[in-house]
Amino acid sequence: EVYEGTARESVSSVLQGYNATVLAYGPTGTGKTYTMEGCRLIGPGSDARGIIPRSMEDVFQHIRQCRDPRRRFLVRASYLQIYNEVISDLLKPDRTNLMIREDKRRGIFID
Repeated sequence: EVYEGTARESVSSVLQGYNATVLAYGPTGTGKTYTMEGCRLIGPGSDARGIIPRSMEDVFQHIRQCRDPRRRFLVRASYLQIYNEVISDLLKPDRTNLMIREDKRRGIFID
């Protein structure tokens, strides 16, 4: 299974407080979107789910299972596309032509 062999370890690291990136790279038509999203017409638990829904299921299952009432969680996710050297935010389609920046305080970020 693709998720088990590629992204699950990164998700586990995120749950320990680390940052992680899952990157799908390749030419047009090779299945990057399908690998990341899966089939959009199916529901939770389907084998046709992609890396993104599976990783979010693992993150929120971990949060639900946490029994420490003092523990707080902040979940942030980005879904970016680089196409023809233009960076777009797929969660906010109006944000296109974004720039990669670096700051001593913030580190590397997309603006």
